[in-house]
Amino acid sequence: MGLLSLLINNPAAFILLAFPLLYSVIFHELAHGLVASWFGDNTAKDAGRLSLNPMDHLDPVGTLMLFLVGFGWAKPVPVNYYRLKNTKFGFIAVSLAGCVTNILLAIIAMFLLQFQFIATHPVFSPTLITVARINIILGAFNLIPIPPLDGSKVLMKLLPDDAQRSFARIEPYGFFIIAFMLFTGMMYPLIDFMQNIIYGFIALLF
Repeated sequence: MGLLSLLINNPAAFILLAFPLLYSVIFHELAHGLVASWFGDNTAKDAGRLSLNPMDHLDPVGTLMLFLVGFGWAKPVPVNYYRLKNTKFGFIAVSLAGCVTNILLAIIAMFLLQFQFIATHPVFSPTLITVARINIILGAFNLIPIPPLDGSKVLMKLLPDDAQRSFARIEPYGFFIIAFMLFTGMMYPLIDFMQNIIYGFIALLF
């Protein structure tokens, strides 16, 4: 879902959307750092990454991807998983924090759309719909178990030790695998599958 056409056709709407969309990826990374600090690792805090300043988080390519195709990424927050208390649960909690944050942002946007004034407003309604959709895509994309995406970290921790070592061997090639799957379209069915799970969960709430 590219948004650059919106910049051309409706610059005011684009500007209105730009901030919540950029902060969707920022909150994703911020959540990783905050949860890590709750479990005893202050690496992100010491690196100055527990910040709402966009310049501390934004990745140029990830930001461009957000507006070109509807999902992107920020600079990963540094986490030292060996410092985490309750290591296995802490590892999974930190790994899922960003995705859970995106899903919560989508839920908040959809909750606000339940109010008649907002649902019928010519600006608020399409803005919140897009914010909800983008955050669900971000959450779904990051749940895919391919390194370095968050889903791969959860899968890694759930695998037996031998399988973990085998899985870890593909980590250096993860970015190229993701790029190839995006280029060939193989990634989109996986994103759709994860989205359907998230939409199903949200449907239970509404």
